[in-house]
Amino acid sequence: MQSRLVAASSVAVALMFAQNTPSTADREELQRLERVWNEAHIRGDSETLSRLWADDLEVAVPKMPVMKKGELIRFVNSGRMKFQRYETSDLNFRIYGQSAVVTGRLQRKREINGRTVEDDWRFTKVYQRFDDGWRVVSFHASESPAPSN
Repeated sequence: MQSRLVAASSVAVALMFAQNTPSTADREELQRLERVWNEAHIRGDSETLSRLWADDLEVAVPKMPVMKKGELIRFVNSGRMKFQRYETSDLNFRIYGQSAVVTGRLQRKREINGRTVEDDWRFTKVYQRFDDGWRVVSFHASESPAPSN
């Protein structure tokens, strides 16, 4: 009886670690993709962004119309906006099977139409796992609240 209990406990522990391993690998991959996303924005690299973005991507950010992947690729390729800063912090990763939600803070400094603009946003990004890896299906940002005094 005791040997069965030990065996059952060993199996339960092994299953627990086996279930955590993919989540750890997924988290590391999502962290890597966040760095790739940021760097691609700094470089204006539409090819890399296109690979990160799902075909049905929707982006909603302050003071801009909601945009789809094709519109975003054309906008990046136009060169109308250049980033000097594109940094994320306070990242939180939650993985739900084949979907993941990343939240955090995004600070950007960009030049658009000849003027410099700085953004301080909170964002939510939704990834979906496809056969060839994770892709962003939704990105939403809003102005960060003013610091409380």
